[in-house]
Amino acid sequence: MLTSLFQNSTRATKILFSQPIVLVMSIYQALVFSTMYSIYTNYSKIWSNPPYNFNTTQVALTYLGPATGFILTACIVVPYIDRVYNRLAKIYNNGKGKPEYRLPLANIGAVFLPVSLFWFGWTVEYGRPWPVALSAMLFFGASHVSIFNSVQNYYIDAFESMAASALAAGAFLRSIIGGIIPLFVPKMFETIGYGWGMSVFGIMAVALMPAPLLFFWYGARLRERFAVDL
Repeated sequence: MLTSLFQNSTRATKILFSQPIVLVMSIYQALVFSTMYSIYTNYSKIWSNPPYNFNTTQVALTYLGPATGFILTACIVVPYIDRVYNRLAKIYNNGKGKPEYRLPLANIGAVFLPVSLFWFGWTVEYGRPWPVALSAMLFFGASHVSIFNSVQNYYIDAFESMAASALAAGAFLRSIIGGIIPLFVPKMFETIGYGWGMSVFGIMAVALMPAPLLFFWYGARLRERFAVDL
C-alpha cells in the first residue's frame, strides 16, 4: 500500500513538472484559490470597518455575492461545456473531439477574474457604495467556476489513464500556494491598501489570462511534444 501511494505521488509530481499544460493551468488554478482564500480571510475586516461598518449579519450576507456568481455559472455555463465541445468537434475536426475543446468556456473566467479583482480592490479602497463593491464579487465567483470546471475536464480528456495523477498534481499545487499566500496578504493590504493589494492579484490574472486560449490552439502540439511517459 505504501509503495503504491509513493508511486502515485511520484507520478503526479512528474506530470506537474514535465507537462507544460499541467504546470501552467495548475498555476492558474493556484492563483484562483489563493485570491479566493486571501479575500475571504479578510472579508469580515473589509466589510465591518469604515466606510461600510456592517454588523455580523450584514457581513454574512455579503458572501451571497460570490455565491450567487458561483451558482449562476454552475447552472448556466457548466452545462454548456459538453455542448461547446460537440459543436467545436463538428466545426474543426469532422465530429471527433479533442481535449482542447473543453477550454473555451474558461475564457469567460479568464476575463472575469482580473476585472473583478481590480473592480473590488479599488471600489473598496475609495469607499464606493457597497452594491458597487459587492457586484464585483458576483463576477469573482463566476470566474472560479468557469476556470476550474473547464480545466478539470481538460485534464481528464487530455491525460486519460493518467487523469487522476494530473488532477492530483493540480490539487497539490493549488493547495500549497492557496494555503501559503493568504498568510502574507493581511500585511500587504495593511501596507499598500486594498486597491494596490488586489491589483497584485489582478496583474497576475492578466498575465495568465491568455492561457486557455493558447492551449486551445497549441495544446495538441504540446501534448505530442511532451508525451506522457511515466
